[in-house]
Amino acid sequence: MASYVSPAIRDKFETLSVELKNCILERNVRLNNMYDLIHVLEDIVAEGEAD
Repeated sequence: MASYVSPAIRDKFETLSVELKNCILERNVRLNNMYDLIHVLEDIVAEGEAD
């Protein structure tokens, strides 16, 4: 499954750094709304804190 970013939040997604966008897209996620994006960002932060 390829990652999907809804046009409704694409402008917000594009404000992120290239590295962060790549990290999100590598997870094969479906971002339909801001809640989906926030959830993925929280997961990334939690993983970073666990290291």
